[in-house]
Amino acid sequence: MKKPILLIMAAGMGSRYGGLKQIDPVDSAGHIIMDYSIYDAKRAGFEDVVFIIKRENEESFKEAIGNRISKHMKVHYCYQEVSQVPSEFEVPKDRVKPWGTAHAVLACKEVVEGPFVVINADDFYGREAFQLVYDFLMKTEEDEVYRYAMVGYELRNTVTDNGSVSRGVCELSPEKELLSITERTRIEKRNGEIAYTLDEGETYHVLPEDTLVSMNMWGFSKSLMEEIERGFRDFLKETLQSNPLKGEYYLPGVVSRLMEEKRASVKVLKTADKWYGITYKEDKKEVEEGLSNMRSQGIYEANLLE
Repeated sequence: MKKPILLIMAAGMGSRYGGLKQIDPVDSAGHIIMDYSIYDAKRAGFEDVVFIIKRENEESFKEAIGNRISKHMKVHYCYQEVSQVPSEFEVPKDRVKPWGTAHAVLACKEVVEGPFVVINADDFYGREAFQLVYDFLMKTEEDEVYRYAMVGYELRNTVTDNGSVSRGVCELSPEKELLSITERTRIEKRNGEIAYTLDEGETYHVLPEDTLVSMNMWGFSKSLMEEIERGFRDFLKETLQSNPLKGEYYLPGVVSRLMEEKRASVKVLKTADKWYGITYKEDKKEVEEGLSNMRSQGIYEANLLE
């Protein structure tokens, strides 16, 4: 069996951070969150990493990130561009943004030859998550259905004190397989509890703190790449009519369709690790303190990837 490779979705980094050079370090050694992900992935057994970026960011990305990483893992680059559509389709002249997360993964079709894991560039997932998904892909064989995986986090480990967040709330079968993901776009801490609102704060619904949520860490076989490509034409046919400038082809949507068709199952791999991300500028301090505590405990070295 081929070893899993790691796909990191980084095409939005330039716009999100105001330029690659302005990516803020999260520790005194100058590491960014992605350095921790690469470090954890390497420890888990990954040997190849694929960065999905914008072509115009290639040189600055290599200078800021890629050249360092290439000393420790085999690095590949794939480019997500709005022009990447089948030849029978025409991109609207005012369309600026690419076609979503599934489209980003599809950009790696020529590189992916076996199982792969997809993560966001600016999220901290924790050491256990990488080991769980790597081990799953190494030991799992597909039969009459595709066998995929998703790392599930306890809700309490993904919320912030600084505002509301959007999370994919998971429903599981007794066998710990994913039944559905419901996107809750406004979840926040309230009166010692965690709750979401559907009506701009008029009413709130409490969620248990151990509710499992998706933070977009997925493990797939190569079959998903073929399914993304197969569904992209149908997506374009509909979206170019209904929402040509902003419609997006989302990765969870592809997975949900395959689950509904009984063609795929998704094992939810629960981790007790805390997820970190910088949704609000005030979150950065918590990220820095959390990583500092883990270095003090010996989970991370002072200098990663050296």
